[in-house]
Amino acid sequence: MNRWTRPVNVTIMALFVIATASGGLAFLAGAPPVSGAVVAVHGASGLGLIVLVPAKIRIARRGLRRPGRSRKVISLVLAVLAVLAIGSGLLHAVGGFRPYLGLLPMQIHVGSALLALALIVAHVVAHHVRVRRPLLRRTDVERRVALRGAAVVAGAAALWVVAPGRERRFTGSHEVGSGDPAVMPVTNWLFDPVPSLDASTWRLRVPGRALDLADVGSLPQATVRAVLDCTGGWYAEQEWRGVPVAQLGLPASRSVEVVSSTGYRRRLPADGPLLLATHAAGRPLSAGHGGPVRLVVAGRRGFWWVKWVVAVEVTDEPWWLQPPLPLQ
Repeated sequence: MNRWTRPVNVTIMALFVIATASGGLAFLAGAPPVSGAVVAVHGASGLGLIVLVPAKIRIARRGLRRPGRSRKVISLVLAVLAVLAIGSGLLHAVGGFRPYLGLLPMQIHVGSALLALALIVAHVVAHHVRVRRPLLRRTDVERRVALRGAAVVAGAAALWVVAPGRERRFTGSHEVGSGDPAVMPVTNWLFDPVPSLDASTWRLRVPGRALDLADVGSLPQATVRAVLDCTGGWYAEQEWRGVPVAQLGLPASRSVEVVSSTGYRRRLPADGPLLLATHAAGRPLSAGHGGPVRLVVAGRRGFWWVKWVVAVEVTDEPWWLQPPLPLQ
């Protein structure tokens, strides 16, 4: 085996783990400076993988000459997934928020990265069990290897600084439809469908009563300017009008759980800046954007902004005691 084969593979593995972890954190973080730093690490680690492409190609050529069909298939599938993940990330940065063949670059980016991660984990575990060798060795952190790793990190950081791309928010999202809700994209979390709700029969369930749309409109109103930053890769700043959750007269609790007509739900701090919005930019919310009522949570990513709200429940469970990302 070439003396640099293992260091290159270990560095690629480390960068892929960092890119995957920082990508997941980027979905969760919605406020600077944390979000900006996480996105920078994510982008730089992805570019670091590009820096190592020439070295990896040389290694792959040698590996493909060896016997073993399953190894070759795994290598080729991993290569395709890696190209899709990195290429779609660059396409999102350069091309803006637009679909290609019915898919958004961010969807391709996340999907291919998760598939590659599952394949890498299975491959590493199988290889580790078969050869009975440690995943990391002392030679993996020797001085020369460390210096090469530092050079890769420096090269990736330099690429991140000069890399082309459209102007984006610190989360990496492109601006689409600020001030004009009709232009905002209609995107849903995973497989959450767009329901058909009749405003005349819609009800909001709160402890002890049910409110219709007229009841909600008669409560003290508030207007909030907030940015809806979708994990699909776009954001829009709107003026949202509706009822603060604090005006619902709910019993004291640690948290409130906001429930959608689809069953989607998110738990949030009861004392947080929560608004049940009925209007955006002075217009009633459309069905695609969560009408007749959606939750607005300034400073959090879009998956916290529950659409088609039909219930607000109180609970003493801490808000963080739930999956960090919705499973529905």
